[in-house]
Amino acid sequence: MKTTFKVVSFLLAMAGCAGDDTTVAPDGPPATLVNASDVPVDGLSADDIAKFDDGDALFGIPFRPVDGLGPLFIRTACVSCHQEGSRGPGLVQKMAVVEADGFTPAADQSLLAFGHTIRQGIAAGATIGIAPPMDAPNVKVSIRIGPPVLGRGYLEAISDAEILRVEAEQAQRADGIHGVARRVPFYSVPNVDTTYGTFVTGQTYIGRFGLKARIPALDDFTADAYQGDMGMTTPMRPSELANPDNLADDMRAGVDLDQAHIDRVTFYMRHIAIPRRVNLPETGPAVFAQAKCAVCHQPSLRTRADYPISQIADVDAPVFTELLLHRMGDALADGMTDEGADSRAWRTAPLIGLRFARTYLHDGRAGSVEEAILAHDGEAKISADAFRALSPADQQTLLQYVEAL
Repeated sequence: MKTTFKVVSFLLAMAGCAGDDTTVAPDGPPATLVNASDVPVDGLSADDIAKFDDGDALFGIPFRPVDGLGPLFIRTACVSCHQEGSRGPGLVQKMAVVEADGFTPAADQSLLAFGHTIRQGIAAGATIGIAPPMDAPNVKVSIRIGPPVLGRGYLEAISDAEILRVEAEQAQRADGIHGVARRVPFYSVPNVDTTYGTFVTGQTYIGRFGLKARIPALDDFTADAYQGDMGMTTPMRPSELANPDNLADDMRAGVDLDQAHIDRVTFYMRHIAIPRRVNLPETGPAVFAQAKCAVCHQPSLRTRADYPISQIADVDAPVFTELLLHRMGDALADGMTDEGADSRAWRTAPLIGLRFARTYLHDGRAGSVEEAILAHDGEAKISADAFRALSPADQQTLLQYVEAL
């Protein structure tokens, strides 16, 4: 499988068998293969590398109805939306009832009886998917491309204090860039393994995963994706989602996946390295800061000293985000009312593995980094304007810098 090849390549690189694909920069995150998108962080034991490979393999397994797929689903495997741990190609479609302006959520969302997510894959006796209502011009449909899972352990390891520190600093800014940490309820049944944190169902925590920062922890993120995207239930998310056929189970009676499955996949995601950055222009960081990109896409945040993965703990993680929500303007609004994240609000995207992307922004509407920058509006308009004001040479430096991340 691809995972075996990747790990063998990783071990060869660490042993010094470096070729064109194993050139490394003199500084930065762990010395991963330059052109590899999802390899483990440096310094893991042979046992942990085997666990990483195991989780990677599970990440790629396509499920069938006999496994518990459905009754409704969007995709059949994690890898469908996070190929090689990177962005897409799979996507999720959302829908919302909006006012006449096309982006303000309407007070009455009852037209969407089964929620805001379009699920048209059917299995296990289902006959009707969830689709936008016919002849309803006031229903806005939007796209969310599966984000990368690269370096997600680092995002989980960032301390709440770091996120709140940046939130407080931005609150003092005079230019209108005021990110907000999203506080979200924990909806899952808590994992009995509390190694990575103790959570209580219904209690509020700082969200950091998902395009609108709606999930606080990686095992929760994993369980939510299995339930929402594949209709695969787990001990953390044991119930099938509401559906037009009122089916409460599928072809696999009871919970579809055990907790060990969730933990194995989450182990993989927690241990994925931040890809090595090379060919970064020397003046790139200065121009990035000059254009105010670094205000939100913070080049690094400090991780917790007590994070259970020692290679990730107590480091300046080069994540290029502060995990805060920002209002990004009317054109990027999705019409969703999402518990504290309004229609215009999006979490600052981590610029991790950006060089592997071919489209940009949450819905892929931008075909280049430059298009993505210029589409920034709302709080980020000041940064887009600053980019326009740069000299052509500095613009190219900034683009080269971002495109190499």
